[in-house]
Amino acid sequence: MENYDLCVLGGGPSGYAAAMRAVDFGKKVILVERSRLGGAGVYNGALSSKTFWELSKEIASMHHKLDNYGMKMPQIPFGSILEEVDNAVYERSAQLEEHLRQIVHRDGENFRFVKGSGRLLTPNKIEMRGEFEPYEVQADYTIIATGSRPRMLPNVDVDERIIMTSDGMSGLRSFPKSLIIVGAGVIGCEFASIFSNFKNTDVRLIARDERILPFEDVDLTKIIERNLEQSGVTIHRQSSLLSMRIVNGEVEYVIGTSQGEETHQVERALISIGRVPNIENTGARELGVRLDRAGCIDDDDTSTNLSNIFAVGDMTADIALVNVGELEGRHAVEKIFGQPNRPLIYENISTIMFLAPEVAGVGMNEAQARKAGAPFRVASFDYRCIPRAIAMRHSEGFFKIVVTNDEEMRILGMRAIGEHASSAIQAVALLISMQKGIGELAELIHPHPSIIEGIQECVRMLLGKSIYKPDVFREYLRLRAWRDGNYEELVWPLPEVNKLTI
Repeated sequence: MENYDLCVLGGGPSGYAAAMRAVDFGKKVILVERSRLGGAGVYNGALSSKTFWELSKEIASMHHKLDNYGMKMPQIPFGSILEEVDNAVYERSAQLEEHLRQIVHRDGENFRFVKGSGRLLTPNKIEMRGEFEPYEVQADYTIIATGSRPRMLPNVDVDERIIMTSDGMSGLRSFPKSLIIVGAGVIGCEFASIFSNFKNTDVRLIARDERILPFEDVDLTKIIERNLEQSGVTIHRQSSLLSMRIVNGEVEYVIGTSQGEETHQVERALISIGRVPNIENTGARELGVRLDRAGCIDDDDTSTNLSNIFAVGDMTADIALVNVGELEGRHAVEKIFGQPNRPLIYENISTIMFLAPEVAGVGMNEAQARKAGAPFRVASFDYRCIPRAIAMRHSEGFFKIVVTNDEEMRILGMRAIGEHASSAIQAVALLISMQKGIGELAELIHPHPSIIEGIQECVRMLLGKSIYKPDVFREYLRLRAWRDGNYEELVWPLPEVNKLTI
Protein backbone atom coordinates (compact mmCIF):
# COMPACT_ATOMS: atom_id res chain seq x y z
CA MET A 1 0.00 0.00 0.00
CA GLU A 2 1.37 3.40 -1.00
CA ASN A 3 2.00 5.92 1.77
CA TYR A 4 1.68 9.71 1.43
CA ASP A 5 2.22 12.67 3.71
CA LEU A 6 -0.91 14.35 2.34
CA CYS A 7 -3.97 13.33 0.34
CA VAL A 8 -6.01 16.15 -1.22
CA LEU A 9 -9.55 15.24 -2.25
CA GLY A 10 -10.63 17.65 -4.98
CA GLY A 11 -8.74 19.56 -7.66
CA GLY A 12 -10.73 22.79 -7.65
CA PRO A 13 -9.25 26.14 -6.57
CA SER A 14 -8.78 25.23 -2.90
CA GLY A 15 -7.57 21.66 -3.45
CA TYR A 16 -5.14 22.58 -6.21
CA ALA A 17 -3.73 25.45 -4.12
CA ALA A 18 -3.32 23.08 -1.15
CA ALA A 19 -1.49 20.47 -3.24
CA MET A 20 0.88 23.05 -4.73
CA ARG A 21 1.64 24.52 -1.30
CA ALA A 22 2.50 21.02 -0.05
CA VAL A 23 4.99 20.75 -2.95
CA ASP A 24 6.80 23.74 -1.42
CA PHE A 25 7.34 21.72 1.76
CA GLY A 26 8.81 18.79 -0.20
CA LYS A 27 6.06 16.43 0.96
CA LYS A 28 4.76 13.31 -0.72
CA VAL A 29 1.35 14.31 -2.09
CA ILE A 30 -1.54 12.61 -3.88
CA LEU A 31 -4.13 14.86 -5.52
CA VAL A 32 -7.47 13.29 -6.47
CA GLU A 33 -10.00 14.84 -8.88
CA ARG A 34 -12.87 12.92 -10.45
CA SER A 35 -13.92 15.54 -13.00
CA ARG A 36 -11.97 18.56 -14.26
CA LEU A 37 -9.06 20.47 -12.78
CA GLY A 38 -10.06 23.94 -11.65
CA GLY A 39 -13.62 22.97 -10.74
CA ALA A 40 -16.17 25.79 -10.52
CA GLY A 41 -13.30 28.27 -10.56
CA VAL A 42 -13.02 27.55 -14.30
CA TYR A 43 -16.11 25.64 -15.48
CA ASN A 44 -19.73 26.70 -14.94
CA GLY A 45 -18.60 29.34 -12.48
CA ALA A 46 -16.06 32.07 -11.91
CA LEU A 47 -14.12 32.12 -15.17
CA SER A 48 -16.87 31.12 -17.61
CA SER A 49 -19.55 33.43 -16.19
CA LYS A 50 -17.13 36.35 -15.85
CA THR A 51 -16.06 35.91 -19.48
CA PHE A 52 -19.76 36.07 -20.39
CA TRP A 53 -20.02 39.24 -18.31
CA GLU A 54 -17.00 40.90 -19.89
CA LEU A 55 -18.33 40.20 -23.37
CA SER A 56 -21.82 41.37 -22.49
CA LYS A 57 -20.40 44.56 -20.97
CA GLU A 58 -18.48 45.30 -24.19
CA ILE A 59 -21.61 44.75 -26.28
CA ALA A 60 -23.73 46.95 -24.00
CA SER A 61 -21.09 49.68 -24.29
CA MET A 62 -21.11 49.33 -28.09
CA HIS A 63 -24.93 49.62 -28.09
CA HIS A 64 -24.73 52.80 -26.03
CA LYS A 65 -22.01 54.41 -28.15
CA LEU A 66 -23.64 53.56 -31.48
CA ASP A 67 -26.98 54.88 -30.22
CA ASN A 68 -25.28 58.15 -29.33
CA TYR A 69 -23.86 58.39 -32.85
CA GLY A 70 -27.16 57.44 -34.50
CA MET A 71 -25.75 54.15 -35.79
CA LYS A 72 -27.27 50.68 -35.74
CA MET A 73 -25.73 47.89 -33.67
CA PRO A 74 -24.85 44.79 -35.75
CA GLN A 75 -26.32 41.47 -34.67
CA ILE A 76 -23.83 39.44 -32.60
CA PRO A 77 -24.28 35.67 -33.10
CA PHE A 78 -24.58 33.74 -29.86
CA GLY A 79 -22.19 31.18 -31.30
CA SER A 80 -19.45 33.81 -31.43
CA ILE A 81 -20.07 34.62 -27.76
CA LEU A 82 -19.90 30.94 -26.83
CA GLU A 83 -16.69 30.49 -28.79
CA GLU A 84 -15.02 33.31 -26.84
CA VAL A 85 -16.17 31.81 -23.53
CA ASP A 86 -15.02 28.33 -24.55
CA ASN A 87 -11.64 29.72 -25.63
CA ALA A 88 -11.17 31.41 -22.24
CA VAL A 89 -12.10 28.23 -20.38
CA TYR A 90 -9.84 26.13 -22.60
CA GLU A 91 -6.92 28.52 -22.16
CA ARG A 92 -7.12 28.35 -18.38
CA SER A 93 -7.83 24.61 -18.16
CA ALA A 94 -4.99 23.80 -20.58
CA GLN A 95 -2.69 25.96 -18.48
CA LEU A 96 -3.62 24.09 -15.29
CA GLU A 97 -3.23 20.70 -16.95
CA GLU A 98 0.17 21.61 -18.39
CA HIS A 99 1.33 22.91 -15.02
CA LEU A 100 0.19 19.69 -13.35
CA ARG A 101 1.90 17.58 -16.03
CA GLN A 102 5.16 19.43 -15.43
CA ILE A 103 4.85 19.00 -11.65
CA VAL A 104 4.24 15.25 -12.04
CA HIS A 105 7.19 15.00 -14.45
CA ARG A 106 9.50 17.02 -12.18
CA ASP A 107 8.42 15.58 -8.82
CA GLY A 108 7.13 12.18 -9.89
CA GLU A 109 8.51 10.42 -6.85
CA ASN A 110 6.73 12.77 -4.47
CA PHE A 111 3.66 13.89 -6.41
CA ARG A 112 0.87 11.81 -7.88
CA PHE A 113 -2.36 12.82 -9.60
CA VAL A 114 -5.33 10.44 -9.71
CA LYS A 115 -8.22 10.95 -12.12
CA GLY A 116 -10.95 9.53 -9.95
CA SER A 117 -12.52 9.91 -6.53
CA GLY A 118 -11.25 9.25 -3.04
CA ARG A 119 -13.22 8.04 -0.03
CA LEU A 120 -11.96 8.02 3.53
CA LEU A 121 -12.27 4.53 5.03
CA THR A 122 -10.38 5.44 8.21
CA PRO A 123 -8.71 8.70 9.22
CA ASN A 124 -5.54 7.46 7.45
CA LYS A 125 -6.83 5.12 4.74
CA ILE A 126 -8.39 6.34 1.48
CA GLU A 127 -10.01 4.22 -1.21
CA MET A 128 -9.39 5.31 -4.83
CA ARG A 129 -12.05 4.68 -7.46
CA GLY A 130 -12.25 5.53 -11.15
CA GLU A 131 -11.74 3.87 -14.52
CA PHE A 132 -9.44 1.37 -12.82
CA GLU A 133 -9.60 -1.33 -10.20
CA PRO A 134 -10.23 0.22 -6.76
CA TYR A 135 -7.23 0.37 -4.49
CA GLU A 136 -6.28 1.92 -1.14
CA VAL A 137 -3.57 4.33 -0.04
CA GLN A 138 -2.36 5.56 3.33
CA ALA A 139 -1.99 9.27 4.16
CA ASP A 140 -0.87 10.99 7.34
CA TYR A 141 -3.22 13.90 6.59
CA THR A 142 -6.18 14.50 4.31
CA ILE A 143 -7.63 17.78 3.08
CA ILE A 144 -11.24 17.60 1.89
CA ALA A 145 -11.77 20.09 -0.92
CA THR A 146 -14.56 18.53 -2.95
CA GLY A 147 -16.41 21.79 -3.59
CA SER A 148 -20.12 22.36 -4.01
CA ARG A 149 -22.97 22.13 -6.50
CA PRO A 150 -26.03 24.29 -7.20
CA ARG A 151 -28.83 24.02 -4.68
CA MET A 152 -32.05 22.55 -6.09
CA LEU A 153 -35.69 23.32 -5.32
CA PRO A 154 -37.59 20.23 -4.14
CA ASN A 155 -40.64 20.93 -6.32
CA VAL A 156 -38.80 21.82 -9.54
CA ASP A 157 -37.39 19.28 -12.02
CA VAL A 158 -34.13 20.62 -13.44
CA ASP A 159 -33.17 19.16 -16.82
CA GLU A 160 -30.26 21.62 -17.40
CA ARG A 161 -31.69 22.34 -20.85
CA ILE A 162 -34.93 24.23 -20.32
CA ILE A 163 -34.87 24.63 -16.52
CA MET A 164 -31.21 25.12 -15.63
CA THR A 165 -28.78 25.85 -12.85
CA SER A 166 -25.52 27.70 -13.45
CA ASP A 167 -24.09 24.30 -14.49
CA GLY A 168 -26.40 24.23 -17.49
CA MET A 169 -25.90 27.78 -18.76
CA SER A 170 -22.90 26.77 -20.86
CA GLY A 171 -25.18 24.38 -22.76
CA LEU A 172 -27.21 27.22 -24.31
CA ARG A 173 -26.86 27.40 -28.07
CA SER A 174 -28.81 30.60 -28.72
CA PHE A 175 -29.98 33.66 -26.85
CA PRO A 176 -33.18 32.70 -24.99
CA LYS A 177 -36.09 34.89 -26.07
CA SER A 178 -37.11 35.07 -22.41
CA LEU A 179 -35.51 33.95 -19.16
CA ILE A 180 -36.77 33.79 -15.57
CA ILE A 181 -34.11 33.81 -12.86
CA VAL A 182 -35.10 32.46 -9.45
CA GLY A 183 -32.99 34.14 -6.78
CA ALA A 184 -31.85 37.77 -6.54
CA GLY A 185 -28.50 37.16 -4.88
CA VAL A 186 -25.12 37.73 -6.49
CA ILE A 187 -25.23 34.95 -9.12
CA GLY A 188 -28.84 35.64 -10.10
CA CYS A 189 -28.18 39.35 -10.49
CA GLU A 190 -24.97 38.70 -12.43
CA PHE A 191 -26.81 36.56 -14.99
CA ALA A 192 -29.59 39.16 -15.15
CA SER A 193 -26.93 41.76 -15.95
CA ILE A 194 -25.30 39.53 -18.56
CA PHE A 195 -28.42 38.70 -20.56
CA SER A 196 -29.89 42.19 -20.30
CA ASN A 197 -26.57 43.56 -21.61
CA PHE A 198 -26.86 41.40 -24.74
CA LYS A 199 -30.32 42.93 -25.37
CA ASN A 200 -31.70 39.77 -26.98
CA THR A 201 -33.56 38.35 -23.99
CA ASP A 202 -36.60 39.37 -21.96
CA VAL A 203 -35.11 38.88 -18.47
CA ARG A 204 -37.17 38.46 -15.30
CA LEU A 205 -35.92 38.11 -11.76
CA ILE A 206 -37.73 36.74 -8.69
CA ALA A 207 -36.73 38.47 -5.44
CA ARG A 208 -38.15 37.27 -2.12
CA ASP A 209 -37.40 40.62 -0.51
CA GLU A 210 -38.45 44.15 -1.34
CA ARG A 211 -35.15 44.63 -3.19
CA ILE A 212 -32.40 42.61 -4.81
CA LEU A 213 -29.11 41.88 -3.01
CA PRO A 214 -30.78 42.37 0.41
CA PHE A 215 -27.47 41.88 2.26
CA GLU A 216 -26.04 45.06 0.72
CA ASP A 217 -26.70 48.73 1.50
CA VAL A 218 -29.75 50.35 -0.07
CA ASP A 219 -27.83 53.15 -1.82
CA LEU A 220 -25.81 50.53 -3.69
CA THR A 221 -28.66 48.20 -4.63
CA LYS A 222 -30.77 51.12 -5.88
CA ILE A 223 -28.21 51.79 -8.61
CA ILE A 224 -28.10 48.13 -9.66
CA GLU A 225 -31.90 47.84 -9.64
CA ARG A 226 -32.31 51.01 -11.68
CA ASN A 227 -29.81 49.88 -14.29
CA LEU A 228 -31.34 46.42 -14.57
CA GLU A 229 -34.82 47.86 -15.04
CA GLN A 230 -33.55 50.42 -17.56
CA SER A 231 -32.08 47.47 -19.48
CA GLY A 232 -35.52 45.86 -19.57
CA VAL A 233 -35.30 43.46 -16.61
CA THR A 234 -38.58 42.79 -14.80
CA ILE A 235 -38.07 42.33 -11.05
CA HIS A 236 -40.81 40.36 -9.25
CA ARG A 237 -40.31 41.92 -5.79
CA GLN A 238 -41.51 40.27 -2.58
CA SER A 239 -42.47 37.21 -4.58
CA SER A 240 -42.14 33.51 -3.97
CA LEU A 241 -42.01 30.75 -6.55
CA LEU A 242 -45.03 28.49 -6.04
CA SER A 243 -44.46 26.14 -8.97
CA MET A 244 -42.41 25.72 -12.11
CA ARG A 245 -42.80 23.13 -14.85
CA ILE A 246 -42.02 22.49 -18.48
CA VAL A 247 -45.05 22.91 -20.76
CA ASN A 248 -44.70 22.36 -24.51
CA GLY A 249 -40.94 22.84 -24.37
CA GLU A 250 -41.10 26.10 -22.41
CA VAL A 251 -41.33 27.11 -18.76
CA GLU A 252 -44.53 27.89 -16.92
CA TYR A 253 -44.01 29.42 -13.50
CA VAL A 254 -46.39 30.60 -10.81
CA ILE A 255 -45.41 33.21 -8.24
CA GLY A 256 -47.12 34.33 -5.09
CA THR A 257 -47.27 38.07 -4.46
CA SER A 258 -49.12 40.39 -2.11
CA GLN A 259 -51.75 40.68 -4.86
CA GLY A 260 -52.22 36.93 -5.17
CA GLU A 261 -50.94 34.33 -7.64
CA GLU A 262 -49.53 35.14 -11.09
CA THR A 263 -48.82 32.67 -13.90
CA HIS A 264 -46.17 33.42 -16.53
CA GLN A 265 -44.53 31.60 -19.42
CA VAL A 266 -40.94 31.99 -20.64
CA GLU A 267 -38.54 30.07 -22.84
CA ARG A 268 -35.89 29.21 -20.23
CA ALA A 269 -35.40 29.31 -16.45
CA LEU A 270 -32.34 29.61 -14.22
CA ILE A 271 -32.43 28.41 -10.61
CA SER A 272 -29.90 30.43 -8.62
CA ILE A 273 -30.54 29.95 -4.90
CA GLY A 274 -27.09 29.10 -3.60
CA ARG A 275 -24.92 26.00 -3.42
CA VAL A 276 -24.57 22.90 -1.23
CA PRO A 277 -21.32 21.10 -0.29
CA ASN A 278 -20.31 17.85 -2.01
CA ILE A 279 -19.99 15.90 1.23
CA GLU A 280 -21.42 12.65 -0.19
CA ASN A 281 -18.99 9.81 -0.96
CA THR A 282 -16.08 11.46 0.86
CA GLY A 283 -16.45 9.22 3.92
CA ALA A 284 -16.36 12.26 6.18
CA ARG A 285 -19.88 11.80 7.54
CA GLU A 286 -19.31 8.09 8.22
CA LEU A 287 -16.06 8.81 10.06
CA GLY A 288 -17.80 11.28 12.35
CA VAL A 289 -16.44 14.52 10.93
CA ARG A 290 -18.66 17.15 12.53
CA LEU A 291 -21.10 18.91 10.19
CA ASP A 292 -23.25 21.97 10.75
CA ARG A 293 -27.00 22.12 10.14
CA ALA A 294 -26.49 23.09 6.50
CA GLY A 295 -24.34 20.03 5.85
CA CYS A 296 -21.05 21.94 5.69
CA ILE A 297 -18.00 20.65 7.53
CA ASP A 298 -17.74 22.46 10.86
CA ASP A 299 -14.14 23.63 10.79
CA ASP A 300 -11.97 25.72 13.08
CA ASP A 301 -9.36 27.56 11.02
CA THR A 302 -9.56 24.65 8.47
CA SER A 303 -9.19 21.98 11.21
CA THR A 304 -11.99 19.49 11.82
CA ASN A 305 -12.77 17.52 14.97
CA LEU A 306 -10.51 14.73 13.62
CA SER A 307 -6.95 15.85 14.15
CA ASN A 308 -5.54 14.77 10.77
CA ILE A 309 -8.57 15.74 8.60
CA PHE A 310 -8.86 19.30 7.28
CA ALA A 311 -11.57 21.00 5.23
CA VAL A 312 -11.30 23.96 2.87
CA GLY A 313 -13.27 25.85 0.22
CA ASP A 314 -16.99 25.34 -0.34
CA MET A 315 -16.99 22.35 2.01
CA THR A 316 -16.98 24.75 4.95
CA ALA A 317 -19.48 27.41 6.02
CA ASP A 318 -16.97 30.20 5.42
CA ILE A 319 -17.13 32.57 2.44
CA ALA A 320 -17.52 30.54 -0.77
CA LEU A 321 -15.17 32.41 -3.11
CA VAL A 322 -12.26 31.23 -5.24
CA ASN A 323 -9.75 33.53 -3.54
CA VAL A 324 -10.95 32.44 -0.10
CA GLY A 325 -10.77 28.75 -1.05
CA GLU A 326 -7.22 29.13 -2.30
CA LEU A 327 -6.24 30.98 0.87
CA GLU A 328 -7.78 28.23 3.02
CA GLY A 329 -6.05 25.49 1.03
CA ARG A 330 -2.62 27.04 1.48
CA HIS A 331 -3.33 27.83 5.14
CA ALA A 332 -4.34 24.23 5.92
CA VAL A 333 -1.05 22.93 4.50
CA GLU A 334 0.90 25.51 6.48
CA LYS A 335 -0.88 24.38 9.65
CA ILE A 336 -0.06 20.75 8.91
CA PHE A 337 3.59 21.10 7.91
CA GLY A 338 4.63 24.50 9.20
CA GLN A 339 3.58 27.27 11.56
CA PRO A 340 1.37 30.04 10.15
CA ASN A 341 2.00 33.50 11.56
CA ARG A 342 -1.65 33.82 12.58
CA PRO A 343 -5.08 32.22 12.09
CA LEU A 344 -7.08 33.00 8.98
CA ILE A 345 -8.93 36.29 9.06
CA TYR A 346 -11.92 37.03 6.88
CA GLU A 347 -12.48 40.70 7.74
CA ASN A 348 -10.30 41.87 4.85
CA ILE A 349 -11.61 39.54 2.14
CA SER A 350 -12.12 41.54 -1.05
CA THR A 351 -15.15 40.70 -3.17
CA ILE A 352 -16.40 41.64 -6.63
CA MET A 353 -19.94 41.48 -7.94
CA PHE A 354 -20.04 41.52 -11.74
CA LEU A 355 -23.09 43.70 -12.21
CA ALA A 356 -23.98 46.91 -14.04
CA PRO A 357 -21.81 48.60 -12.88
CA GLU A 358 -19.39 46.34 -11.04
CA VAL A 359 -19.35 46.35 -7.24
CA ALA A 360 -16.35 45.73 -4.99
CA GLY A 361 -16.29 45.47 -1.24
CA VAL A 362 -14.13 44.68 1.74
CA GLY A 363 -14.97 44.56 5.44
CA MET A 364 -18.27 45.87 6.78
CA ASN A 365 -20.94 47.72 4.88
CA GLU A 366 -23.13 50.27 6.67
CA ALA A 367 -25.81 47.75 7.58
CA GLN A 368 -23.25 45.44 9.19
CA ALA A 369 -21.63 48.35 11.03
CA ARG A 370 -25.00 49.39 12.45
CA LYS A 371 -25.67 45.81 13.56
CA ALA A 372 -22.28 45.70 15.28
CA GLY A 373 -23.49 48.54 17.48
CA ALA A 374 -20.34 50.64 17.90
CA PRO A 375 -20.38 54.29 16.72
CA PHE A 376 -18.89 54.88 13.27
CA ARG A 377 -18.43 57.50 10.60
CA VAL A 378 -19.16 57.01 6.93
CA ALA A 379 -18.16 59.12 3.95
CA SER A 380 -19.27 58.63 0.34
CA PHE A 381 -17.64 60.27 -2.69
CA ASP A 382 -19.50 60.29 -6.01
CA TYR A 383 -17.87 59.16 -9.27
CA ARG A 384 -19.17 62.36 -10.86
CA CYS A 385 -16.38 64.16 -9.00
CA ILE A 386 -13.61 61.89 -10.32
CA PRO A 387 -11.87 63.19 -13.49
CA ARG A 388 -11.09 59.69 -14.83
CA ALA A 389 -14.75 58.64 -14.55
CA ILE A 390 -15.78 61.81 -16.38
CA ALA A 391 -13.19 61.13 -19.10
CA MET A 392 -14.45 57.56 -19.48
CA ARG A 393 -18.02 58.86 -19.78
CA HIS A 394 -18.96 56.43 -17.02
CA SER A 395 -19.53 58.59 -13.96
CA GLU A 396 -22.18 56.52 -12.21
CA GLY A 397 -21.14 55.17 -8.83
CA PHE A 398 -19.46 56.08 -5.56
CA PHE A 399 -16.85 55.12 -3.00
CA LYS A 400 -18.01 54.65 0.58
CA ILE A 401 -15.68 54.19 3.56
CA VAL A 402 -16.77 53.27 7.09
CA VAL A 403 -14.42 54.08 10.00
CA THR A 404 -14.54 54.04 13.77
CA ASN A 405 -15.90 57.27 15.27
CA ASP A 406 -12.77 58.22 17.19
CA GLU A 407 -9.41 59.87 16.64
CA GLU A 408 -7.89 56.67 15.29
CA MET A 409 -10.55 56.32 12.53
CA ARG A 410 -9.72 52.66 12.01
CA ILE A 411 -11.17 51.36 8.74
CA LEU A 412 -14.13 49.02 9.20
CA GLY A 413 -15.03 48.56 5.55
CA MET A 414 -15.45 50.00 2.10
CA ARG A 415 -17.84 49.65 -0.82
CA ALA A 416 -17.19 50.79 -4.38
CA ILE A 417 -19.66 50.74 -7.24
CA GLY A 418 -18.71 51.91 -10.72
CA GLU A 419 -16.08 51.48 -13.41
CA HIS A 420 -12.79 49.96 -12.17
CA ALA A 421 -14.31 49.47 -8.72
CA SER A 422 -12.40 46.24 -8.15
CA SER A 423 -9.04 47.87 -8.86
CA ALA A 424 -9.52 50.29 -5.98
CA ILE A 425 -10.05 47.93 -3.08
CA GLN A 426 -6.75 46.29 -2.17
CA ALA A 427 -5.06 49.14 -0.29
CA VAL A 428 -8.08 49.38 2.01
CA ALA A 429 -8.09 45.60 2.51
CA LEU A 430 -4.45 45.78 3.62
CA LEU A 431 -5.17 48.55 6.12
CA ILE A 432 -8.11 46.57 7.57
CA SER A 433 -5.89 43.50 8.07
CA MET A 434 -3.31 45.72 9.78
CA GLN A 435 -6.05 47.39 11.88
CA LYS A 436 -4.81 50.76 10.69
CA GLY A 437 -6.53 54.12 10.41
CA ILE A 438 -7.09 56.15 7.27
CA GLY A 439 -4.15 58.53 7.55
CA GLU A 440 -1.91 56.31 5.40
CA LEU A 441 -4.25 56.80 2.43
CA ALA A 442 -4.69 60.54 2.67
CA GLU A 443 -1.49 61.73 1.02
CA LEU A 444 -0.49 58.86 -1.25
CA ILE A 445 0.36 60.15 -4.71
CA HIS A 446 -2.08 58.32 -6.98
CA PRO A 447 -1.72 58.29 -10.78
CA HIS A 448 -3.80 60.98 -12.44
CA PRO A 449 -6.34 60.67 -13.80
CA SER A 450 -7.37 57.44 -12.10
CA ILE A 451 -10.48 56.09 -10.42
CA ILE A 452 -8.61 55.43 -7.16
CA GLU A 453 -8.24 59.17 -6.61
CA GLY A 454 -11.84 58.97 -5.41
CA ILE A 455 -10.73 56.87 -2.43
CA GLN A 456 -8.19 59.49 -1.47
CA GLU A 457 -10.80 62.26 -1.54
CA CYS A 458 -13.20 60.08 0.47
CA VAL A 459 -10.50 59.70 3.12
CA ARG A 460 -9.77 63.42 3.09
CA MET A 461 -13.47 64.10 3.70
CA LEU A 462 -13.23 62.07 6.90
CA LEU A 463 -10.14 64.05 7.88
CA GLY A 464 -11.81 67.39 7.09
CA LYS A 465 -9.42 68.12 4.22
CA SER A 466 -11.13 67.23 0.96
CA ILE A 467 -10.83 69.47 -2.08
CA TYR A 468 -14.58 69.41 -2.68
CA LYS A 469 -16.55 70.34 0.45
CA PRO A 470 -19.55 68.20 1.46
CA ASP A 471 -21.65 71.20 2.48
CA VAL A 472 -21.23 72.63 -1.04
CA PHE A 473 -21.72 69.45 -3.09
CA ARG A 474 -24.39 67.80 -0.96
CA GLU A 475 -25.68 65.83 -3.95
CA TYR A 476 -22.29 64.24 -4.55
CA LEU A 477 -20.63 64.02 -1.14
CA ARG A 478 -21.96 62.74 2.18
CA LEU A 479 -20.37 62.68 5.61
CA ARG A 480 -22.29 61.22 8.54
CA ALA A 481 -21.80 59.74 11.98
CA TRP A 482 -23.81 56.89 13.51
CA ARG A 483 -24.23 56.90 17.25
CA ASP A 484 -26.96 55.89 19.70
CA GLY A 485 -29.08 54.40 16.91
CA ASN A 486 -29.22 57.53 14.74
CA TYR A 487 -27.37 59.24 11.92
CA GLU A 488 -26.01 62.75 12.30
CA GLU A 489 -24.86 64.83 9.34
CA LEU A 490 -21.41 66.10 10.25
CA VAL A 491 -21.06 69.88 10.06
CA TRP A 492 -18.23 71.26 7.94
CA PRO A 493 -15.53 72.12 8.88
CA LEU A 494 -14.88 69.39 11.43
CA PRO A 495 -13.38 71.14 14.46
CA GLU A 496 -11.86 68.02 16.00
CA VAL A 497 -9.83 67.10 12.90
CA ASN A 498 -9.46 70.42 11.08
CA LYS A 499 -5.96 71.05 12.45
CA LEU A 500 -4.56 67.63 11.54
CA THR A 501 -1.48 67.94 9.38
CA ILE A 502 -2.05 64.73 7.46
